[in-house]
Amino acid sequence: MTHPELTLTESRPFQTQRRDTWWLQPLAVFVGLGLFVLYGLFRVFEGNHFIHGPYLSPLYSPVLFGTEEVMHSVEHSWFGMMPSWMPGFITPAVLIMWMPLGFRFTCYYYRGAYYKAFWADPPSCTVSEPRNNYRGEHSFPLIIQNIHRYFLYIAIIFLGILAYDVWKALWFDDGNGGTTFGIGVGTIILAGNVVLLGGYTLGCHSLRHLVGGVVDLLSKVPIRRQAYNCVSCLNRRHMLWAWMSLCWVGFSDVYVRFIVPSIGQDWITFF
Repeated sequence: MTHPELTLTESRPFQTQRRDTWWLQPLAVFVGLGLFVLYGLFRVFEGNHFIHGPYLSPLYSPVLFGTEEVMHSVEHSWFGMMPSWMPGFITPAVLIMWMPLGFRFTCYYYRGAYYKAFWADPPSCTVSEPRNNYRGEHSFPLIIQNIHRYFLYIAIIFLGILAYDVWKALWFDDGNGGTTFGIGVGTIILAGNVVLLGGYTLGCHSLRHLVGGVVDLLSKVPIRRQAYNCVSCLNRRHMLWAWMSLCWVGFSDVYVRFIVPSIGQDWITFF
């Protein structure tokens, strides 16, 4: 049975013969990413309330330089107090946020998501774009998306740092100048953050290529084949890991910034 060829007779933005609600997904992405960006900008430039007890917000980890405004931030910092010559808008988060953001911004999934949602490039499959030419990613500025594989190495290091933050979130002030082991709601939240970020990062397309590339027959290198299968397993749900980890990073910061200061003690100590 033959079907007549359907063509669009006019060239205008967002023209399509689709009858489904194709615009819902890019709209949801626009709202979701837009809200996270707005909240992230507020928190990154606020430069305050990122430590509560043993909890450190993932938006500020690692703390390279502490500030006078935030109690105990110097104790958490790698290099002591923020230099006096540093401009006032430079917060501890500004110094490190470009690294995890670079990893997400150049991510293969996020590129497809925000190209559609923010740039309408294209708005969706078989929906016309509000432009007449296609430049691809081989010219500036989009060619810089190819550095994603290098941001992957940084993201793996960040996973280790955030895991260490979970370890520190197990030790609470005992009121006598020492610490005692315990588990709090914040500890569980920060641990969940590492798990979700791990699922997102370790399912990265670049990591899949790294562990399974170059070799013609993976069956001849069983260790790499197993690693490839593990990364591929996570990669099948890469979009889900991307959104769950993004939301949980935001929730972890909200907990440290707003929730735990209002409820006080949230932990159970064991020793």
